[in-house]
Amino acid sequence: RLNFFLLRNKTMAPTNQQCRAAKAKQLAGGKAAKARVQRYLKSTESKIFEGPRNVLLLKGIRCSQDMNMVLKDLRATTAPHCKLLSKNNAVVAFDTEGQQSLEFLCTKNDCSLAVLASTNKKRPNNLVIARTFDRQLLDMVELGILRYKSLNDYGGNVPKKRIGSKPMMLFVGDLWEHDGNCSKLQNIFIDLYKGDPVNKLMISGLDHIIVFTAALSPDDKPIIFQRTYFCKLKRNPRGGKVPLPYLEPCGPDMDLEIRRTQMAEPDLWKAALKQPAAAKPSKTKNQKTNLFGETIGRLHLEKQDIEKMGGRKVKALRRAEKAEAQAEKAALESELAQEKEEMEYEFKQTYGFEEEETAKKRGF
Repeated sequence: RLNFFLLRNKTMAPTNQQCRAAKAKQLAGGKAAKARVQRYLKSTESKIFEGPRNVLLLKGIRCSQDMNMVLKDLRATTAPHCKLLSKNNAVVAFDTEGQQSLEFLCTKNDCSLAVLASTNKKRPNNLVIARTFDRQLLDMVELGILRYKSLNDYGGNVPKKRIGSKPMMLFVGDLWEHDGNCSKLQNIFIDLYKGDPVNKLMISGLDHIIVFTAALSPDDKPIIFQRTYFCKLKRNPRGGKVPLPYLEPCGPDMDLEIRRTQMAEPDLWKAALKQPAAAKPSKTKNQKTNLFGETIGRLHLEKQDIEKMGGRKVKALRRAEKAEAQAEKAALESELAQEKEEMEYEFKQTYGFEEEETAKKRGF
């Protein structure tokens, strides 16, 4: 059944039930799947190091021209790891059947995030961002677009981001830490825009920045202001190798409000955060990493005797040291002589005569 499914729909991935059936058949000693099916199943297995997250952009039951423009701008922002579906989909995100449809479409198109744009009388300009884990719906956030300025509104003279470049993201406001929905939304925004995971960055590759500002409305509801700027790197007039960044608004810009949320179950969230042992960095003795990613080491040395350490000595210093040593020696000899005289005086007072050595010295 799985082989026929893949041969008939080359671009369609098997569902969870079909994958489990194929693996159960293989474990039971049945006929193994074809090599092509085995390669696909191997490619869909869990990986130690996660790759880029693909984003599925789709339209709801009704999608206005403005929401269609939002999807096109999101495709330009998240390219090349995105896929835009042109047809409308009868999907209601917060319904059980709609969630199953989202899971099926994400599995079919090999995407871990989905963005559903729709509009109706009750919820105009509606945008739903959903994440999946292990082909199951993890969490969702429904946003309402209050104001939008697209890439075309800035004109053709404004520079745009390069395809594949990573954005710099800045989150402004206390609500990102103190409000539970905003903190979850921050995590979703990072997954949506972060792009390819890399170990190193070039300064020229940082060509745009996305600023998210969270504030309270007069109704005490959080509103998120998203602004995108192109980063021009120019020579520093004061000199130096590091260029100066100049920001220029380039879009897309949005004012968003949080409407509905569906957060992940605690057990599923814990499983999503779990990391394999091979992906965790190995601990090195006497080394630690601070908040900025800098490695700090600790060295253990034996106690050093500074007096015995050799170093360069100037001739004048050697003369001073010699004179000081002679003065110390003379003071020590005088002190010893004084002590000896005191001891001889006590001996004579006690026994009435001097010691033999002292008498010989005097010639007695």
